[in-house]
Amino acid sequence: MKINMKNWIQECIRSPKKKAMPILSFPGIQLTGNTVEEMVKDGHLQALCMEAIAKKFDMGAAFSLMDLSVEAEAFGSPVLYSADEVPTVTAALIHDEEEAAALRIPEVGAGRTGECIKAIREVTELITDRPVLAGIIGPFSLAGRLLDMTEIMILCIEEPELVEAVLEKATEFLINYGKAFKEAGANGIAIAEPAAGLLSPNLIRDFSMPYVKRLIESVEDDSFAVLYHNCGSVVPLLDQIKGIHPGAYSIGNAVDIEEALKALPDDSLVIGNIDPAGTFRHGTPEKIREETLELLKRCGKYPNFVIASGCDIPPMTSMENIQAFFDAVEEFYQE
Repeated sequence: MKINMKNWIQECIRSPKKKAMPILSFPGIQLTGNTVEEMVKDGHLQALCMEAIAKKFDMGAAFSLMDLSVEAEAFGSPVLYSADEVPTVTAALIHDEEEAAALRIPEVGAGRTGECIKAIREVTELITDRPVLAGIIGPFSLAGRLLDMTEIMILCIEEPELVEAVLEKATEFLINYGKAFKEAGANGIAIAEPAAGLLSPNLIRDFSMPYVKRLIESVEDDSFAVLYHNCGSVVPLLDQIKGIHPGAYSIGNAVDIEEALKALPDDSLVIGNIDPAGTFRHGTPEKIREETLELLKRCGKYPNFVIASGCDIPPMTSMENIQAFFDAVEEFYQE
């Protein structure tokens, strides 16, 4: 369903009652009866999982899977799968400049990227009452998986040209991938760039922001929005992050989101930031209600704030806990 996303974002900001937008997809396996491994390898199952979540919970937007191994695997990285955990990259693919120079940019459709596009193509026919956002990794976070996350932090200082060479190829692929999601019918993309939260202000300016901006500028228009997700310790980085000015920001629970709301553009949505692991996965319905109401009471005064999870909600999070979150949001807006 085609939507003017710029208008949709402004309508969300103007609305006195906001629909929650947790990054919620993987727990849908409990509704469809699949394992995580089965779902991440099958676009049809991903679409059914997203549809099941959309039918059960009245969210402001539907998110596809936040699986940050997909793009690295398309480049050739080894990935570990599990029945009930999100896949992870297990080893670096690039170790030196020679390997970086030889790195081939994959075609969109390589690895599991074709299944993720298939999922969006199918689910946009199934979910027609809210925007559908496709998940995509950010350039620095992808480069970190290709080079190893510990190693890339050192290389940014000692061998910046090597990091830049990988970033160029990563960004070119992500632009093509984002355009494929657009063609498949997505209303936007959620760019997950958590690794950039580890950088200093100077390093994020050099090794993340220019590449994220290039990705955004290549896909964003009136009918296609970008949500920038960073669940790192972003408070020292807010001056840099506000400069990318996407349609929406997703801020993780590592920080006080009110500090982000004060710094980020007030014409962009700012969503977050209930702890997905400590509260959603391992908390109780009572704890979820308490934290959700507290955050809404503190930040609900900002028109561009939308309550959400601080990051992707884990697959085996109980439906009772998730329902408690939505009930608390409803309770707050009824008062």
